[in-house]
Amino acid sequence: MDVALRELSDQIDQATQRLLDAARIITDPELRAPSLLPGWTRGHVLAHVARNADGMRNVLVGVRAGQNRPAYASATEHAADLADSAMALRTVARQLPDEGWQVPVRMLEEGDVFPAAELVTRRLVEVELHHCDLGAGYGPGAWPAAFADMELAEPMRSWRQDRLSYPEPSPLRPVRYPAPWQRGRPLPGSWLGTR
Repeated sequence: MDVALRELSDQIDQATQRLLDAARIITDPELRAPSLLPGWTRGHVLAHVARNADGMRNVLVGVRAGQNRPAYASATEHAADLADSAMALRTVARQLPDEGWQVPVRMLEEGDVFPAAELVTRRLVEVELHHCDLGAGYGPGAWPAAFADMELAEPMRSWRQDRLSYPEPSPLRPVRYPAPWQRGRPLPGSWLGTR
């Protein structure tokens, strides 16, 4: 590393230390508060800066290995990560004994307490609403009636209502349907595996 790059690297170290010093004194409620970036909480900002460092590290690891390595995971890796995390949640949820669904839980350390059973509704809301947020051909018009008509507590009801103002989405590319399923083989594109 030449002198100019070393100086920039040192400046990054100093700026990172200042950011870490600030991040360490932010409380959980303050982390969930809006940042000065419209639509982003302080937590979103900190997560973005962390993922940016990961992306740059990936690029530099590629340089060191003599490879053209992307900063961020490929679409395939994101889809696999989504499938893995969804399956892990599904597995635990399906194995939870009936009495476990009444146990009081909270998602955030300082957040509201609610019965574990409410996590199921919250997850459905997360999946349906953020699917719309992708802008990839799925919108409120595609919601199953059971979700569109579901009684939701606030703020989930307002979040769903907000998505109704989204423009009608158009697909990223023409829809390509998978080949018919055959017994004993994984469902094409399914994270659930075989049936």
